[in-house]
Amino acid sequence: MTKLYRSSTDKKLGGICGGLSEIYDIDPTIVRLGVIFLGFVTAFLPIIITYIVGWAIIPEGKPLNDKVKDPPPAQ
Repeated sequence: MTKLYRSSTDKKLGGICGGLSEIYDIDPTIVRLGVIFLGFVTAFLPIIITYIVGWAIIPEGKPLNDKVKDPPPAQ
């Protein structure tokens, strides 16, 4: 089972949409547009509350940068 983490590299506000896009391997812009659409449909208040609660509960993940490698072991 994949754990949900907030993105530490692809975030605009809290990193929740970036984290969801990393898990499902989709463009984060699509996730952000979906959240805005749900905000319009639900009059924004439930989405704002859900986002703030998610920001407080979901831990921040490790950066998913392929260029950053572990340093070689010391000899």
